Amino acid sequence: MHVADEVHGEPASGAKRALVSTFRSVMRLYFRRVERVGHAPHAHTGGRVFVSNHYNALIDPILVITDAACDISPIAKSTLWNIPGLKWLLDLAGAVPIIRRSDAPEKDAGANAAVFARIAAHLARGGNILIFPEGTSHSEPHLAPLRTGAARMLAAGEAAGGATTFQAVGLEFDARDDFRSRCLVLWGPVRRFAEVAGATEDERVRAATAIMDADLRELLVEGETHEERRLIARVAEMLASDAGDASLSGWNTIGRQVELAASTLRGLGAETVMAVSVRVDAYFAQLERLGLRDAQVAAPSSAPAAAASPPRGLVAKVLLAPLAASGFALYAIPYFIPRLVAKRTRDADAVSTIKLGVALVVYPVWMAGLVGASLTLLPPPVSYIAAAVAVASPFAALRWLDAWWERTPVAPTGGELAALARLRIAARTAIDAARARLADATVLS
Repeated sequence: MHVADEVHGEPASGAKRALVSTFRSVMRLYFRRVERVGHAPHAHTGGRVFVSNHYNALIDPILVITDAACDISPIAKSTLWNIPGLKWLLDLAGAVPIIRRSDAPEKDAGANAAVFARIAAHLARGGNILIFPEGTSHSEPHLAPLRTGAARMLAAGEAAGGATTFQAVGLEFDARDDFRSRCLVLWGPVRRFAEVAGATEDERVRAATAIMDADLRELLVEGETHEERRLIARVAEMLASDAGDASLSGWNTIGRQVELAASTLRGLGAETVMAVSVRVDAYFAQLERLGLRDAQVAAPSSAPAAAASPPRGLVAKVLLAPLAASGFALYAIPYFIPRLVAKRTRDADAVSTIKLGVALVVYPVWMAGLVGASLTLLPPPVSYIAAAVAVASPFAALRWLDAWWERTPVAPTGGELAALARLRIAARTAIDAARARLADATVLS
């Protein structure tokens, strides 16, 4: 059921295009790297419902909307419109409020009927919708059961005369709460709702929901428990490092293979998986104690050679160091304010959203204050130079940090590195033994 984009979507307003463009730049600032896998929809895509997993509150819809070339209206819980300042942004983004039963237990069955009618007309006219069918943001190690709302929107759009399609969008994060971490946007295959089989509309809705579930699971690295997913993620990181692929997309590809292998190995007995878990966990515990990443010690030459050879980004580190130092000094307070505010939240899934929201207020105000103070308190041309430093220094600091992150020389002693290498060899031996057992089981079957 792979299809090409056929429906021309409704054009976005100039204000919305400006908002999306602004947040696209914000995402490139907040994340160190945004990677993409698959084919994102083009500018003329229309009549489509996009379904995504939901780990990171408002960060998730911003990522999907800014990675696509077409205009997309997100579905959001109605309670977000009660947050001061957010209502204006939601309306400008074309977001559609849905009343959830968890937010309004007393709501009647027809509370969202008018909203569904609007969505159906929007899809029929060639508009696009983004919905998170899990229903809420969460931190579980696997996809939550999907609700049927997305499929019912497709059915309503079709009934209104539209040629509706749907597409899964997977989101992965290497450290979802951390500023300048990495994220991965995975675009799944495009499906035609008209080709979903079923004798009745309810059967087609259930069938379409099952397809969405399968497509999302095909894109994501999952585990039955947090411990299992952590093990899968760590094994995938080691295998990706040995393959020389430091990208998040490479980790995701290998991770899904490891996830499938782990599922098969569980059926062969728990002892093989346990052997891998014990050795991999011991290795990563030592990595964390020394403040290292697996990629730094994966290759035999990486540890001793790293300290002897100039690291990548050395020129950037040297040239940017003075301006970056100014950035660290001038922006130390606004750097910590979003983190302090985020620590007060009880919603673990909203940490990144709170950090981003507070930063979007604090940083511009702080920068404007520094520029104003420079132009007011200092004489020209010193005032102009100080104002330029106030504007440029935080960006220089980010670039300097990125250059340092790409390859930091390994600092531990030779004895520590030797012990770490032995732990890694033991972990890889256990992984290879598990792979051999899996291959034997495949041959025998």
